[in-house]
Amino acid sequence: MTINTIKELLGAEMLCGNECLDKDVHSACGSDMMSDVLAYVKDQAVLLTGLVNAQVIRTAEMMDMLCVVFVRSKQPSQDMIELAKECGIAVMTTSMRMYDACGILYSNGLNSNG
Repeated sequence: MTINTIKELLGAEMLCGNECLDKDVHSACGSDMMSDVLAYVKDQAVLLTGLVNAQVIRTAEMMDMLCVVFVRSKQPSQDMIELAKECGIAVMTTSMRMYDACGILYSNGLNSNG
């Protein structure tokens, strides 16, 4: 699945990373606890979260993630967007709740285990 397909499926707004839209991803995770992402997540390309702070982008960078999707219409700060640009991470926001967004991606073939 491409990042563009994720954007379309979630009705998301792209905040940065348009150059990443054609990149393929094979797995995703949803969490608001970055400690869990660091401890338990392996080989995930997309992070869905409602947590809005710079630690989200730093965690995504450490885990080599390609994309962060903020759920529930959460809006990252401009500093977070600039950091994501520096790290080459696509960022988008969707009005969907995390449960619904994860379910839609899963039902369209994006798994949790790559």
